[in-house]
Amino acid sequence: MLIGYARVSTQDQTLNLQKDALEKIGCSKIFTDTASGIKVERKGLEEALNYVREGDTLVVWRLDRLGRSLKHLIETITDLNNRKIGFKSTTENIDTTTSGGKLIFHIFGALAEFERDIILERTQAGLLAARARGRKGGRPKLLTGKKVAMVQELYDNKTNSISEICKSLNISRPTLYRYIKLK
Repeated sequence: MLIGYARVSTQDQTLNLQKDALEKIGCSKIFTDTASGIKVERKGLEEALNYVREGDTLVVWRLDRLGRSLKHLIETITDLNNRKIGFKSTTENIDTTTSGGKLIFHIFGALAEFERDIILERTQAGLLAARARGRKGGRPKLLTGKKVAMVQELYDNKTNSISEICKSLNISRPTLYRYIKLK
């Protein structure tokens, strides 16, 4: 069974073009949304994904109607594939129920993985370059130099309680214990 999904971004737009195209190819049921593609919550898409069963095919007018991003699109289609549900995009002529459609989908997946790897490599290179210039990543130290010595001094003086030390320096107990040297 062909199940359709159509989406427009704003109330000013109309679903007619997409619905007509989906009805023309034989979709027995069409789910719709009027929401930006960036939005995570799209009730019509959730309903469509919950409605389709093994052997069905989810059909969209264009790929950008389904996915928020290439990653989201691939995750959604992979989920459908794992559930033995086909996917069709009428405009791009992609049909994962055919061998050619599966090939196109796998190429998209490979490109998405390549993009993730490139981003990771750039991030690592940037961190190495920053370290080479003497910059360290992570959160700055809360206590430095004289304050560390003061914390140690206050801690060594047994008349001060841990709570008093933390309160006066405006630090937490874990921070205090991280900086003191136990003797």
